[in-house]
Amino acid sequence: MVGALPSEERQEKERAWIFGLPVDLVDRAQALQQAASIIERGGPGLIVTADASALIIARRDDAFASIMRSADLVTADGAGVVRALRHLGHPVRERVCGVDLVVDLSGLAAERGWRIFLLGAAPGVAERAAENLQKRFPGLQLAGAHHGFFSDDASIVRQIRDSRADLLFIGMGMPRQEKWFWEHRDDLGVRLAMGVGGSLDVLSGQVKRAPEFFQRHGLEWLYRFACAPKKSSRKIVLLPLFAGLTFAEARRRRKDRQTAGDHEQSGD
Repeated sequence: MVGALPSEERQEKERAWIFGLPVDLVDRAQALQQAASIIERGGPGLIVTADASALIIARRDDAFASIMRSADLVTADGAGVVRALRHLGHPVRERVCGVDLVVDLSGLAAERGWRIFLLGAAPGVAERAAENLQKRFPGLQLAGAHHGFFSDDASIVRQIRDSRADLLFIGMGMPRQEKWFWEHRDDLGVRLAMGVGGSLDVLSGQVKRAPEFFQRHGLEWLYRFACAPKKSSRKIVLLPLFAGLTFAEARRRRKDRQTAGDHEQSGD
């Protein structure tokens, strides 16, 4: 995927809004390009990978919503989000999954000498994920790895800063991971951070990713539910609510366009 990186010239991305929250209409290659631009500028930047549950959470959590609006890049990480955006008339080409973007960025980091730090998941998971990424991308520089079960923020912040990491992948669950970075962003010394949720579990080999068929047809949620129903149920129950909100948003937009058209015809 790294070989698909487009021109190095920075291009303005198109940003859509859903429920008052932003989602950037980028494909996987464009997301990688945007991320590279943020790193080259020096940051500290933030990428949010937004699935349906993230958008629902942000509707209820003003602090998280504010972080999303301030993020440098918000990708459509979820088949439901892609379908919702298309239903609302936004030309999003594909889902940009967090675990795929971690892999793409790690490959680019190996090429350009960027140092990565993995933070989150259970003890030992981040280290195994780092080992697997280094096997896949020889030359990838690991600045450090640490689990997500810590209580001393200052110590972790200092460890990341002293590691001279350029890229920080945080797998502590949404929105904790984004809020944690936002609170400490000026002290971490990283150029770019990304909340990666359970991606470290997948990259470590502890959790198996859905087969290609499920990924291609937007059914990863179904595979995850079948494998771990208890763990996945919190997100699954939000899908009907997300669908309902999307249809309500579409009706509101149609009504607004009709009202605007009526005003134009009447000369108001």
